[in-house]
Amino acid sequence: MAVLLVAATALVACAPVEEQPTPDPVVITPDVIADKGNPPDPVLPVTWPLTGVVGEVAQRPAMSIKIENSPAARPQTGLEQADVVWEEMVEGGITRFNVVYHSSLPEIVGPVRSVRPMDAGISAPLGGLLVFSGGQQQFVQGIRDAGLQVISNDEGAGGFYRTSDRRAPHNLYGRTADFLLQADGAHSSPPAPQFSFARRPELASASVAGAPASAIALTFPFASPGWNWDAASGRWLRTEAGNPAVVITGQQLSAVNVVVLRVQVRDTGTRDPGGNPVPETVMAGSGDAFVATGGQSITGTWSKPDATSPMVLTGADGQPLLLAPGNTWVELVPVSGSSVSIG
Repeated sequence: MAVLLVAATALVACAPVEEQPTPDPVVITPDVIADKGNPPDPVLPVTWPLTGVVGEVAQRPAMSIKIENSPAARPQTGLEQADVVWEEMVEGGITRFNVVYHSSLPEIVGPVRSVRPMDAGISAPLGGLLVFSGGQQQFVQGIRDAGLQVISNDEGAGGFYRTSDRRAPHNLYGRTADFLLQADGAHSSPPAPQFSFARRPELASASVAGAPASAIALTFPFASPGWNWDAASGRWLRTEAGNPAVVITGQQLSAVNVVVLRVQVRDTGTRDPGGNPVPETVMAGSGDAFVATGGQSITGTWSKPDATSPMVLTGADGQPLLLAPGNTWVELVPVSGSSVSIG
């Protein structure tokens, strides 16, 4: 009986094991929903509003300073660090500068002189400070009415001093840090952009679609500034009556962009202390424009609906004229009694 049980157990152990079938693989495909909306906007680098140069923007206002340009005032101090310089015609047919600082601040600027009626329209879009030595009361009030903060030597503002190496009134200078300390809460923010800038110099409108230009000659009744293209530095170099225009350090003034605007000039009906009629450049309306960048120039138009609006530069195709990143000099050349030659 025991033999039979062992044999039966052996038979069971030797019986083949029945294999289980392998299940077919199951492929699960995820649901893919295509986003057919607009692609995300590219991330653009932060740029300084008045130059288009990439950089961390300082939380300070733009500061316009009136700088003299008569022969007795040359060489000036601090002009080479300006973001924008506006050259305007004043009484007697000479010129004076409205110099705008934001991205770079020289320690000292000067000689500082008085305001003129067009300074309100030049600086109002910046919404910051206008620094000057004085001026006729109606012109000073016009600056306040345009929303600018007045920093005037004649009103006792700090930061001004006179030197002994020049005769008055050509010897008034100022410290930019002291001027900025006086900015009130309503005039402490960075300015809005004033011009349209290309992202790179080679994409500027004049570089893309302009004609070759090597020199710009301007004539006012009693001033003849000019600009010569310097390929080595990639900048326009300024001249006064054919001679290099330099600052106190000996450095020649230069610009990445030179913008020439043909403007209307009217008589204000007032006179300066010498009895000369005070003219006003009309800072609203429209007119012809020439933009020189990268050794080339392009024509267009400028427009400005009112004193507080920025200047708009437009090409023949109706598109904005793009400047190259860098500093800009704006030449306000009257349509009568003055001339522009680009060669």
